[in-house]
Amino acid sequence: MNDAAADAPVTLVVQTRTKRGEDEAFAKWQARMSATVAALPGFIEQSVMPPNPPTQVDWVILQRFKSTDAAVSWLHSGMRQKLLAEVQPILSGVDDVHLLRDPAAGAAPSPVSAVFTTRVKPGQEDAFRAWEQRVAAAQARAPGFQGFRFEPPVPGVQDDWMAILRFDTEDHLQGWMDSTERKALLSESEPLVQEYRTRIVRSGFEQWFPGGAGVSALPVWKQNMIVLLVLYPVVFLFGRYVGTPVLMGWAAIPFFAALFISNVASIVVMNWLVPWTGEALGWWLKPPKESNRRVDVAGAALMFFFYGVLLLAFYAIS
Repeated sequence: MNDAAADAPVTLVVQTRTKRGEDEAFAKWQARMSATVAALPGFIEQSVMPPNPPTQVDWVILQRFKSTDAAVSWLHSGMRQKLLAEVQPILSGVDDVHLLRDPAAGAAPSPVSAVFTTRVKPGQEDAFRAWEQRVAAAQARAPGFQGFRFEPPVPGVQDDWMAILRFDTEDHLQGWMDSTERKALLSESEPLVQEYRTRIVRSGFEQWFPGGAGVSALPVWKQNMIVLLVLYPVVFLFGRYVGTPVLMGWAAIPFFAALFISNVASIVVMNWLVPWTGEALGWWLKPPKESNRRVDVAGAALMFFFYGVLLLAFYAIS
């Protein structure tokens, strides 16, 4: 890796699977892991995606760093090794850890991605590269194809070759995965490969939106704006009228536990409010193609108006 690549931001993609019934324990552990990595020099941001069976059975954690050195330092740190030792009893199998150089868009699965990890037989690297190029050309012709990233091994970090394949819907991705063309290509790679694994990853919000799965993808930025519109008043009102006076006041629950209860309550409410709001704003989420840009601008302006109303209203009662 040259100096310029080493200094560029990188993303660590960690995929891990818990034993049955251990997701809650893992979530608590991951919160401590997130707090630890967030305090490190060179850390930029993190995204944690819980399992979403049946399409995504793993936890997927994306950790972005300013440089390869910062990422590798975290991977090899005593703090990380200590945390991993604590969580091992509730894990099933071995973690997949991979490093992706920027641009990081390929690391963030949106709206549905397949992550392939391949252990290539010694001496077959050039043949595998040529085979991967044929695969890339074939899958680019598949309906719903959105993008493809291919990463060779990184010495001292990962021994596997990794590819991330993105499609607009699960149906389109599955269509390519089940295609005779792909099966024929996989059979060609058998002499080159020692081990091969596939994992499916979905983004986090589309299950809340009408038409969010199995059809044309909804714009992620619109989903995010709607989630913010609903989440902000839920968190504010619950915190003001339940969290502070009831949980931390009357019940004397510590802040960290009250915050956890508040988050659980917010998610429960969001499961009802976000789909309702998304349906009401369906004209903006998925406008007719002939008026797409005009409707996008009008809907975004309306969302900012709603944000302003909420801010003014909550300012008045604060």
